[in-house]
Amino acid sequence: MNRSSHSKGPQSRASADSAAGSIPVDPLFLAAPRVSSFHGTQALTNASGFFFERDDRLFLVTSRHVVIDEDTKHFPDRLEIELHTDASNLTMSTGFSMLLYHEGEAVWRQGSDSGGDIDVAVLEVDRSALPKSAVIRAFSPDHLQTAFDEVHPGESLLVVGFPLGFHDALHHLPVLRYAVVASPYGIRFQGQGYFLTDARTHRGTSGAAVVMRDHSPGAATAALPWKLLGVHSARMDMGDRDLVLDESLGLNCAWYADILLTLTEPREASGDNPGSNAKAVTS
Repeated sequence: MNRSSHSKGPQSRASADSAAGSIPVDPLFLAAPRVSSFHGTQALTNASGFFFERDDRLFLVTSRHVVIDEDTKHFPDRLEIELHTDASNLTMSTGFSMLLYHEGEAVWRQGSDSGGDIDVAVLEVDRSALPKSAVIRAFSPDHLQTAFDEVHPGESLLVVGFPLGFHDALHHLPVLRYAVVASPYGIRFQGQGYFLTDARTHRGTSGAAVVMRDHSPGAATAALPWKLLGVHSARMDMGDRDLVLDESLGLNCAWYADILLTLTEPREASGDNPGSNAKAVTS
């Protein structure tokens, strides 16, 4: 399913690279690779994504409409991400290609709930195909923000992605956009499994991690001291807005990240989390 455009080799853990102290940037930048979609050799779109690790399995998380979008007739057959290959020299990278179909069947997982489809997709990464020197940081279930009362109205967040494909092309790093929580965190806005953020975003940010600094990380999260709140999906706007007189709302949908507990497990998730009434389905 996965292949690297350069060297291949086994890797036992997402963090199996040089010591964290040798990496010259915040590990958040290494958890969010640039995502490109292709149909064969034809490049289609740029997007964002991030790594999520659970029970020694590694996943790429992005928006569902990055892997398939019937409305716009977007039907890629593979994704390609950019991986760093030298912790001390971030100019070194390689492309890593991941097929979206196997024998005609989709290999990604997506979710749905009582509100309809959830615009999040996960694609498992074949660790054995990763370059031996791949430098990866991954979120885990321990990074999920489950205490809703800790996220206050107007809380400052970051969106980690590639707006319009823009990034540090020399060091292959994403850029950060400030965002604030714009709807009550823990409440499903309009009955959907997302909350709102107020941020300036662009095409290409789809699939980006929405995070908050963890000021008291535990042992399981110290290597990546950020709380994962959501997956950026799309800008929200009013259908009847006067395009001449009215500015856009500047609001965005971020799907609650706890959907990842459902999408990375064969069982249905349960509990009181706002996205936990979702089920995993294959396309």
